[in-house]
Amino acid sequence: MIKDDAPRASPDALLGQAEREGRGKLRLFLGAAPGVGKTYAMLQAARAAKAGGRDTLVGIVETHGRADTQAMLADLEVLPRRLVPYKNRLIAEFDLDAALSRAPSLLLVDEYAHSNVEGSRHPKRWQDVAECLKAGIDVWTTMNVQHVESLNDVVQRITGVRVRETVPDTTLEAADEIVLVDLPSDELIRRLAEGKVYVEDMATRATQNFFKPSNLTALRELALRQVAAQVDSDLVERMQGGAIEGPWAAGERLLVCVGPDAQAERLVREGKRLADLLDAPWFVVTIERPGATLDQAAASRLDASLQLAKSLGAEPQSLVATDIPAEILRFSRFENVTQIVVGKARSRRWRAPWTEGNLADALVRRARGVSVLVLTEGEPAPAPAWRLPEPGGWAGYAAAAASVVLATALGTQLVRFVPLPNVSMLYLLAVLAPALLYGVWAAILASFLSFAAYNFFFIDPVETFTVARPHELLALAVFLIIAVTISAVAGQAREQMRASARRTRAARRLYAFTRTLSALPDAGAVADAAASEINAATGRAVTILRPDGSDLAIAAAWPPDDRLDVPARTAARWAHEHGEAAGAGTQTLPSSGWTFLPLRVQDSRVGVLGIERAPGADPLDAEVRTLAAALAEQTAVALHRALLSTEVRSARTAAETERVRNILLASISHDFRTPLASILGSATALIEYRDRLDEASREDLLAQVRDEARHLDQMVRNLLSMTRLEAGALEISRTWVDVREMLDRLVDQARRRGATQRFVLDLPADPVLAFADGTLLDQAVGNVVNNAVKHAGAGASVTLVARAQAGGVTIEIADDGPGIPEELRAQVFEKFARLRTSSADGGDSAGLGLAISKGIVEAHGGTVELLPPDATRPHGAAFRIRLPSEPGTSA
Repeated sequence: MIKDDAPRASPDALLGQAEREGRGKLRLFLGAAPGVGKTYAMLQAARAAKAGGRDTLVGIVETHGRADTQAMLADLEVLPRRLVPYKNRLIAEFDLDAALSRAPSLLLVDEYAHSNVEGSRHPKRWQDVAECLKAGIDVWTTMNVQHVESLNDVVQRITGVRVRETVPDTTLEAADEIVLVDLPSDELIRRLAEGKVYVEDMATRATQNFFKPSNLTALRELALRQVAAQVDSDLVERMQGGAIEGPWAAGERLLVCVGPDAQAERLVREGKRLADLLDAPWFVVTIERPGATLDQAAASRLDASLQLAKSLGAEPQSLVATDIPAEILRFSRFENVTQIVVGKARSRRWRAPWTEGNLADALVRRARGVSVLVLTEGEPAPAPAWRLPEPGGWAGYAAAAASVVLATALGTQLVRFVPLPNVSMLYLLAVLAPALLYGVWAAILASFLSFAAYNFFFIDPVETFTVARPHELLALAVFLIIAVTISAVAGQAREQMRASARRTRAARRLYAFTRTLSALPDAGAVADAAASEINAATGRAVTILRPDGSDLAIAAAWPPDDRLDVPARTAARWAHEHGEAAGAGTQTLPSSGWTFLPLRVQDSRVGVLGIERAPGADPLDAEVRTLAAALAEQTAVALHRALLSTEVRSARTAAETERVRNILLASISHDFRTPLASILGSATALIEYRDRLDEASREDLLAQVRDEARHLDQMVRNLLSMTRLEAGALEISRTWVDVREMLDRLVDQARRRGATQRFVLDLPADPVLAFADGTLLDQAVGNVVNNAVKHAGAGASVTLVARAQAGGVTIEIADDGPGIPEELRAQVFEKFARLRTSSADGGDSAGLGLAISKGIVEAHGGTVELLPPDATRPHGAAFRIRLPSEPGTSA
């Protein structure tokens, strides 16, 4: 008997304990109904904790007008409530931010299932409690059993009342301690009649409806069972985390052992019946021997049994072990199982005295502290036929004969030169080779051929099958036994090697599949790659459907063909909506020609995976189903990651758009304010002091109004031009434009606007013509000139050069000012690129001027560039614009 391994702690239990470190502890005072004294018990315990020196704060407690509960608050610090406006009223709610800022050691939060008013940070109070726990604050809270989510329907059937405020079961599982506050039904009804629970009118209605003795008794039982289940779960987790072997019979836990035989489903149903009678959690376990393979019928029976167990509420487990009884007992100790259910195997007529017999006998012999229930068959079942190994191919038999011939030839030659004491060793090699290469049947044939050849060629009298001496007959028999044993062992090793190779290939395929999916950028690429890979793994047509509005749409298929009929699409929708497998081979819509697996990640449903089952095709075997399920899980994770990545990119784009919009609005509001203020001031002066101003002053004010209005007009034109450029809707009306005249006009306009720089015009005597839109070209070149005026400095020189060259016109605008910083040169033509020391860039302070110039010039087929400093121009900034001089050409 194989010795059991030393007990080890469960990684999941250790991880759960580690996750609770650093967070606050939750104590839940649970009652069966209102009025049992939950809040009173919590306040009483809090007063004791405060008396012991603990920093205690009452976050929120609802006294409901009960004097004795109000009296318990006398010596406790109470947190002021936060007033939240709701429907023209102020609602007093728990102040979460104040509680987190105060950070007491112990916080009391009444009514765990309470729904917060709209406008609160969290919709539910249990979410407020979760945030306090995360902050390291211990929380005590209260709740009635009817608020447990999983019991909502049960409570409605018992009381006829649908409870609207519920708490997820997972929050109760996270509670570190549950305190049951109980009160007999008669005592609670008496308290209700005395007005200690509700006022008189409400108490009368409650007695007639909710507070009936039968209802209260049923609710008490639910509360007791809820606490017992929580205590049992906590016990198992502590045992697993501390590597403590069970069983500890604090509560019944059932284990049903099934195999690939015909009575597996009956065992599962009997296990369900026993679990219901004991009101116990139960497991269904099957154990596979390493290297063992099941035929298609046995694998189908076993899979059907496990699916039935899952549908009946069991937790199915598939384990691998060579010593099946030891593995069952190890699992039982680990899960604190108290009763093991196993089927009775058909009795053997003879067995060796040193063997343990069947599984039931072995479990009874080895079990300690656990009950073993052996279920007998209802009717005598026929003895299972011994299944022979699968027959090999003719190549294996030919190889067996060839190896024996080769061993005989080698032996006859060797005995001529070397006296060999035992030639039979050569025949053992002849048996071993086909066993390793072709399996058991080829090795058995080689064994008998070797027996015959050894007898015929090497045992006196030779060349006959006669055995002259008895000890030679014994030697031949031993040889045959050894040969057959070696062939069987070698054949089994070969099958195990094949099984191991299959599992290794599956693991490598899964690893490669995961790596491939992790590198794909979007959901479409993930779906295509997953469909192709799962098709290669299963050999069946595969399709992946993803939500599209209110229905599912095919995202990928391999082979690429849409072959889903109405029943298949119905099964796909059911699998997606319910999160369970549907279609062929399942209990839901089995007539469909496809099997659909839901693609889920936690609470997110990202689609379904469909695998076709053609008419007459065999179902997938267990290993392929396991691999397909693993690939489906990885596909779901990859799709979820891709969708989240897309959402992140969209959020970043939206944030960047919002940032640009805010910058534009801020820039425009700032830059429009200055000319508007000047216009407003000049107009006000003209209106209010018109009679006191002389003619020259009035003309000057009017000129300021005109210039500032032109300034505003220029900024509006820039904004409109940028909008048209980005929309691709800039209309260009080309004509011949004299660049010399345009530069003269721009310089004169700059001087009239108050430019103090020295302008140097380097223009040829002959006209310089460009084929362009005169208005847009004025705007583009004018933005560059204005940029030089604003940044070069009051005493700088601005040089404007125009040259007609072959195929185009070149315009250069340069200044000898401080220039453009090196870090800004690469972004100078981008939108909103501005010097930090200034509020403008030549685009009238919005950071658009040079970007608009670049867009207009490129729309004309030209180019604009910022020239690097050189020996002739070590300081300042210089821009070069190239424009075509003929229609249809590019500069």
